[in-house]
Amino acid sequence: MKPYQLAIVMLVLALCATAAGLARSSVQAAASGWVAIDDFEAPDPLAQWHLHDAGNETVPRLENPQVTELRTEAGSGNHYLIKKPAAEGVVGNRKALSFRPLPVPVAVGETYTFYARFNVEYFPNNHVFGLSNLRPQGIEQNDYNALEPSLRVTDKLESNGLKNDGTLMVKRGHGYAKIVNPQTGTEAQPLQEDTWYEVWYVVNNARRNQGGQRYDVYLRGGDEFPVQQKVFTGADFRMQRELPLIYFMTNCNTGPAEAPYGNGGLRYDDLYMARGLQLTTPGR
Repeated sequence: MKPYQLAIVMLVLALCATAAGLARSSVQAAASGWVAIDDFEAPDPLAQWHLHDAGNETVPRLENPQVTELRTEAGSGNHYLIKKPAAEGVVGNRKALSFRPLPVPVAVGETYTFYARFNVEYFPNNHVFGLSNLRPQGIEQNDYNALEPSLRVTDKLESNGLKNDGTLMVKRGHGYAKIVNPQTGTEAQPLQEDTWYEVWYVVNNARRNQGGQRYDVYLRGGDEFPVQQKVFTGADFRMQRELPLIYFMTNCNTGPAEAPYGNGGLRYDDLYMARGLQLTTPGR
């Protein structure tokens, strides 16, 4: 066999092994009750994603300034989504929305666990991701208020003078609360840059008067959480509309043009959902 023929054979074998591995992961995930929302390995992984810049105040104006694209990890060949409000040096995009339908709606009264891997490209930034019970037009019109259960990653300076530090946050009342390290009983440390975290958020979509419209959060990753730990109990849905949850949604923000707070991206991978309380890792 000639060298170039051998190289072709080796490439085909490698591609087959990769495909088999992905197939095994999908079968294992399904067997444990997990349903894939998106693992970004499909032939056209962004086909079901809606992109909309609801607060585009860029000057000079750029149409569709957000950066939401597929990237590949060196070495592993794994694909992931990176979300940034705009390219480097561009400011004034206030509401960069990206969202896609859930494969299974979460009806009122149901509890589902949602799983994701996420990775902070760098700070400063301002990101939030979670679930919505609105359709695309409603999400575009309501932006942040389209969210119900949500997780926030930011080190931005708030209008009241509070400076965030990059600790993962949840919705609590009319504001946000930092997650807690249960081993110390104190607020968790800021997220580490360029580090993959796993998060499980257990969403109770029952009516408020039945104890619903709340979610609990579990985390693993970084130096602080080498094993899975429960880091928040009883976070609040943002709007509490008591409707079926039907979209996974992300939003990010460069801040106002006169006082921008950064374009650091957030990487997403392996988005899954499972009925009830499910604290395993999809595919394992």
